[in-house]
Amino acid sequence: MAEHALHLARNLRELRETRGLSQTALARKAGIPRATWTQLESGEANPTLAVLTAAATALGVRIEELLSVPVVEATLYRRDSLPVRNPGQARVRRLLPEPLRETEIERFELPAGGRFAGVPHPRGTREYLTCEAGVVALTVAGARFTLEPGDVVVFRGDQRHGYENAGSGPAVGYSVVLLATP
Repeated sequence: MAEHALHLARNLRELRETRGLSQTALARKAGIPRATWTQLESGEANPTLAVLTAAATALGVRIEELLSVPVVEATLYRRDSLPVRNPGQARVRRLLPEPLRETEIERFELPAGGRFAGVPHPRGTREYLTCEAGVVALTVAGARFTLEPGDVVVFRGDQRHGYENAGSGPAVGYSVVLLATP
């Protein structure tokens, strides 16, 4: 099988799946038989320029995109490469390995009875806390919120706040901080 046919097959399949379409629906949209589309995606077809044009038009891309070497734009960061800090009795791991302006996302684990203090952020910051496992209690400006798996609390992140495992087993939570812009 020719290399360009493999590129075409992979690109067609990925573009179709990204759009959530079946082979039948896309073949119909392109005005070509489903069997032809199946052969294109299997890499066994030797399409005419008319068929390539119809496929590209149906997908809303240029023919060059169908024939080009598929590009994977992804980077895997192993767990051990992500920054970790250990405030109080918690283990907090940053989930965004690359800087994302004005956004912080962290995952924390707390043993039973464990707690740690949050650091107040700049004025106007919003913080979103969700519990994945166990029971997480958040104290914010004297008010206490108890979260169970799936619960979310939104609060001003510029206030004093702290986190505590209010259950009998380990607890896991996620914090998303949207920092205020000056």
